[in-house]
Amino acid sequence: MVNSKEFAKRLEKIFEHYGLSATAFAERIDFNRSTISHILSGRNKPSLEFVMKVVHEFPEVELYWLLNGKGSFPIDTEEKTDVSPTKTSEERSLVSKNIKQSLPTTQTEAFTSSTSKEIDQIILLYKDGSFKVYKK
Repeated sequence: MVNSKEFAKRLEKIFEHYGLSATAFAERIDFNRSTISHILSGRNKPSLEFVMKVVHEFPEVELYWLLNGKGSFPIDTEEKTDVSPTKTSEERSLVSKNIKQSLPTTQTEAFTSSTSKEIDQIILLYKDGSFKVYKK
């Protein structure tokens, strides 16, 4: 679960890094200023849509760092292994192929190859921005 106070501190680091006010940040990710204010004050937790817009708009922000504070900020965008629109179609195809080769081929393989850690929840993210959470 996201720690609201720590999440707010990480948001402020993003503001500082890019030289943005909360208002300018809200405009950049196309969110209401009041939403940013509520997240910074700890009144509300960030929504999935909010988090995804931040990660999409600011490529140096790593999702895991933003949510959990683990990792580094800013990350080197050259090292990030996503399929970004700036890559050529050949580069995107190669990245996709490498990702698919590293994934387990079946659900059984995915679960049996994992460590002894217990799964708490699984989140499916759909291309239309919706998501589904499966909990124990």
